[in-house]
Amino acid sequence: MKITYLGQAGFLMETDGLTVLIDPYLSDSVEKIQPQNYRRVPVNEHFLTIYPNVIVLTHNHLDHTDPETLRHYLNENSQVVVLASKNAWNEIRKFGGTSNNYVMFNEGTSWTQNNVLFRAVKAEHSDEYAIGVVIKAEGKNYYFTGDTLYNESVFKSLPNEEIEALFLPINGKGNNMNKRDASLFAERIDAKKTVPVHIGMFDETTAEDFTAKRVVIPSVYQEISLE
Repeated sequence: MKITYLGQAGFLMETDGLTVLIDPYLSDSVEKIQPQNYRRVPVNEHFLTIYPNVIVLTHNHLDHTDPETLRHYLNENSQVVVLASKNAWNEIRKFGGTSNNYVMFNEGTSWTQNNVLFRAVKAEHSDEYAIGVVIKAEGKNYYFTGDTLYNESVFKSLPNEEIEALFLPINGKGNNMNKRDASLFAERIDAKKTVPVHIGMFDETTAEDFTAKRVVIPSVYQEISLE
């Protein structure tokens, strides 16, 4: 198992013969419509050359479902399984190439690829179809919340299983949890490791004062140590 942080809420997971991208944002698309939200970390073009087997898109916001990024992975010759919540699913099919398998991946939906199980769970966000995803790989569960607020309905949607690692936003903007609520969320999940995201890309937010237990602060483009 190898999980690399791509910045914002993007990840590269390599497991069980699969290469999985989750919400990759490797462009400056957002700056074009929100000039204050320019990327503080340059794009590492190495990550634009990989060949994913699966792409997960948790919702249809530009820093999660980004045409400028996704065109590097999706074309008429690629054969990628794209697990996308409804609004992202509608968007990605406009430009993604017909040879890929576009799966509407809404809350409650499961998809198995190789030996990896993907489960869509509730997220409370300004895209009404936003999801998180629990990925079971190598016998362990990894929970990527996507963009979300603290909401009881989120917890009710989760599988009753131990979570190895939790990845959650802490920036407190754009209908995301702030650090205090994210700490309470992490306490509820009680994962073995908690990884804060949405830090240091569009502003100077850091995780140094994030008070959840068993925190692992990720570095952009580096493998996340979950041992």
